Amino acid sequence: MAVDLESLSEATSGALGSLLSTTILYPLDTCKTKYQAEVQTHGQRKYRSLSDVLWEAVSTGRVLSLYQGLGTKNLQSFIAQFIYFYGYSYFKRLYLEKSNCKSIGTKANLILAAAAGACTAIVTQPLDTASSRMQTSAFGKSKGLWKTLSEGTLSDAFDGLGISLLLTSNPSIQFTVFDQLKQRLLKQKLKEAEHGSSPVVLSAFTAFLLGAVSKSIATILTYPAIRCKVMIQAADPDDDDNDKTKRAQQKPRKTVLDVVRTIWKREGISGFFKGLEAQITKTVLSSALLLMIKEKISATAWVLILALQRYLFLTRGRLKNA
Repeated sequence: MAVDLESLSEATSGALGSLLSTTILYPLDTCKTKYQAEVQTHGQRKYRSLSDVLWEAVSTGRVLSLYQGLGTKNLQSFIAQFIYFYGYSYFKRLYLEKSNCKSIGTKANLILAAAAGACTAIVTQPLDTASSRMQTSAFGKSKGLWKTLSEGTLSDAFDGLGISLLLTSNPSIQFTVFDQLKQRLLKQKLKEAEHGSSPVVLSAFTAFLLGAVSKSIATILTYPAIRCKVMIQAADPDDDDNDKTKRAQQKPRKTVLDVVRTIWKREGISGFFKGLEAQITKTVLSSALLLMIKEKISATAWVLILALQRYLFLTRGRLKNA
């Protein structure tokens, strides 16, 4: 079966955009994740705001620990975005071919995006779980990828998979809103453009704004599930490398119901939205940067893939003639 070059171009540009945005915003992501993972106990909490997490790293001389788990997070983000953008682009093309439609409606877009998201979640869940545990470990005590995953069973590596599948609605909403707004803007620009002008594309600033708006909407709608997922995957605050007794004991698995009960009892309904501002700040910036970078990379990626295809075609022809 021939490779879908357009989908490959979308996947490559999306994965590279994710890699860059994840690296740039990783310290903020670490602070945000540690803040979300903490649950109030007897009216006391270690972190009262996001700045408390940052101050802990600075005051203890462990600023570099804000990058703990970066390699795993980048690997997870790269693979996830590649699979997502390839699947999303491929499913859209397949839908248009089978339905003989000229465009995709909002409902179909949501279904296609959710299907791509589900495939992504299943493949990358162990990496997602490992990166969350690394980020929520005490500063300076984060373990490597293999050690983090090998401490538990195979099922432990898939902690939070059910809620991750539920959260496929987040990128579904985000990219559907982005695509719809993008198409409307491009159609408007195409009408205004003169005949024979260069291809119409979004400016970096416009892509940034569209990304910010689309991700804000998706984040607000799905945030309670996002916080529950972080708490399920978070490292045990009492973990200690030298405590062999705790490591030998089988820890009870966290479930969605357990986490919901804990939040409700200790923090009330507002607890389900603890860290919402931090989540919006991080995810909006991350997604906006991702889509902005992707829009700029996609054209170059498409040209390079076409050039590579032409090179392979010519090389194959020379070998046949030799």
